[in-house]
Amino acid sequence: MKLHELKLREGAKKKGKRVGRGQASGLGKTAGRGEGGQKSRSGGGVRIGFEGGQLPIYRRLPKRGFSNKRFETVYAIVNLDRLNALEEDVITPQLLLERRVINKLFDGVKVLGNGELERPMTIRAHKFSKSALEKIEKAGGKAEVI
Repeated sequence: MKLHELKLREGAKKKGKRVGRGQASGLGKTAGRGEGGQKSRSGGGVRIGFEGGQLPIYRRLPKRGFSNKRFETVYAIVNLDRLNALEEDVITPQLLLERRVINKLFDGVKVLGNGELERPMTIRAHKFSKSALEKIEKAGGKAEVI
C-alpha cells in the first residue's frame, strides 16, 4: 500500500451543520435554536456558572485554607546544551534574553545540567542544579550566583 492509495473509512468524514440556510437544510426557520427565549436571541445566553438566579455553588461553599501559589518563585529554565550555541565567554540572564534562549526572566534564571558544555565559560545565574555545577567545573568554567 502506498501513501496515495490511502482512503478514509466509510463515515469518517461528516459534513458540518449549515445553520440558517433555509428549510431544506433540516435546520430551517429557527436554525436549531428553538421557538424563543433568551438562548434563541443573538448574543443571548447566560454566563458560566449561572444557576437561574439561585445562589451559585461557588458562593454557597465555604472558602477554606490558604495557598502560597501567588508567592512562589518562578525561574526561567536553561539547560547546558543550549549554552553551547552562544559564542560569548560570559553568559548573563540579559544575554540569554537578547539571544532568545529564554522568553522571559520571571524571578531569575536556573541552569540545569542536561547536556554537556563543550568549552569553558563563566555563567552568571540565580540558581544552578548540582549536576550543572559539576559539569561547568568539569569543562573548566565558572558558575557565579547572582
